[in-house]
Amino acid sequence: MKYEILTNYSDEDFRRITGIKRNTFAEILEILNKAYEIKHAKGGRKSKLEVHDMLLAALEYWREYRTYAHIAASYGVDESNIFRTIQWVEDILIKSGKFSLPGKKALLESNIECEIILIDATETPIERPKKNKSDTILERKNVIL
Repeated sequence: MKYEILTNYSDEDFRRITGIKRNTFAEILEILNKAYEIKHAKGGRKSKLEVHDMLLAALEYWREYRTYAHIAASYGVDESNIFRTIQWVEDILIKSGKFSLPGKKALLESNIECEIILIDATETPIERPKKNKSDTILERKNVIL
């Protein structure tokens, strides 16, 4: 889905489709635009996709678990191009630090009480009878010549 189509949607529908609010989308887009300008400051080949479409492709991948081939087909680019685009978006957002989750130490130091539920999902072998010669019934072979 192209960004131009999404601009006509209400805020609620925009969030339902993309998974994020419009102002969060704008913040991420601002970070990506700055990184894109730095990347192409010295020149180089421009991407077929606009930055907002790159972000939408990444959001489709994260939210809908679509394959790179399906996303590439909907945007009219090659599958490897979509892969590189999504990796680039992920790297830029991680480097910005604005959208990262707190680490394990931050959760341990906070005063928030968490309820933890553990589920035992270990594999247990299925008990099957052992194969012995005494347990099996032998069939006589009648060979007629």
